[in-house]
This record gives sequence, structure tokens and C-alpha cells, in this order.
Amino acid sequence: MYVSVNFKNQFPLKKLTRSKMFYILDVEDHVRVEPKHFGLPTQEAIEKQLNENFVDSVTKEFGYVVAVLGIGEIDEGVIIPGDGAAYYNSKFKILAWKPELHELVYGTISEITNFGAFMQVGPARGMIHISQTMEDYVSLSKTGTLSGKSSKRSLGKGDDCLARVVAISYKAGMPKIGMTMRQAGLGKLQWLEEDKKKKESTAKKAAKKSDKKTKGGKK
Repeated sequence: MYVSVNFKNQFPLKKLTRSKMFYILDVEDHVRVEPKHFGLPTQEAIEKQLNENFVDSVTKEFGYVVAVLGIGEIDEGVIIPGDGAAYYNSKFKILAWKPELHELVYGTISEITNFGAFMQVGPARGMIHISQTMEDYVSLSKTGTLSGKSSKRSLGKGDDCLARVVAISYKAGMPKIGMTMRQAGLGKLQWLEEDKKKKESTAKKAAKKSDKKTKGGKK
């Protein structure tokens, strides 16, 4: 099977995201068309077979295949003795979602547990260990949220966040994704907005203080 990445980052999760998890792939493969599709025109039969073979499949090579986008060149079919199917060497495009290490991704918290939080990212869920949810001592509150002891910040189901992918495993089915929000510039979007306003306020106060000193020195 021949595969090449034709285009990427065309489908950002949100505006200004740095995620590149969605790819359009050019694939060339011998497609095994089952006898149940023989009554259809060749291209339609191949398209149906490709959808059955690829869509919703998960592999380390492609990641999660979202859709078959189109079919290009199709060679003459070949029938192998003892096999009732027909084989067509075909070129086609697929849309796939594949997580990459160290990427920044937007997502929504889908579940809170006593050991951390799960965040929905594309078609998969990533896990954020409780120690990686924020730069603080964190515990599970009675209300079902993760709370920081010093910062008094809370993280709950439905919160929109920005995280970094730090681990990926394809051992079985959907990839297991480990993420962190403990680094600077990551976390719940509300926290990032609060930090931004705090920095702007501090900068304005510093500027005013500097102006007063300058005017006082002139006198």
C-alpha cells in the first residue's frame, strides 16, 4: 500500500488552534471488492468497499479514518483463483484524524474522576492525570470537580481547555492519549483569559508608576 500526506491542518478544531491532527491522505492499494458489490458500476462498488474497509477504522498508520473523500485512477480488475472477490489497484483519498506527540489541542472535558479528567479531542478521548490538570495541589471536590488548593480554580465537565499531547498508545482500538495542562499557556480557557487580563492590568499599573516617577524626576 502506498500512502502520502497530501495536505494537513485544513480542519482546525477551533480558531487559532495549533492542532494538525486532521490529514488528507493519498492512498494507492489493491482493493478487494466482495461479490455482493458486483452488480454495481465499478467505481461505485469500489467506493462502497472502501467505506466498509476504512471508515471508522483505527490503525497506527492512518489513525482514525473519518471519510473516503474520492477515488482517482482504477486499474483493470483481477480475479484470483479460489477467491470469489475481484481486486482493483486503485488510488483514493481519505480524511484521517491522527494525534501527534507534543501538539497543542483544544477539547472539552467529558468526565471527571478521582484520578484526573478525560477530554474529548476529535473522535477520541484524552486522559489528563490529576497531577497534570493545573500547577497546584489538586483534589476531587464534593461537587464532582477538580479543585486547586492554592489557586481555588476548578475544572469540571463541559469546560473548554487547551492541552498538550504527551503520550500515545495504539495497543488496542482507539488510541490512548495522555495529555498535560500544567505547562505555561495551557489549561481551562477561562483561566487563560484571567491570566491574560491579570498581566495586562499589571503592565498598565507598571506603566503608570513609571510615568509618575518620570514626571516626579522632571520637577
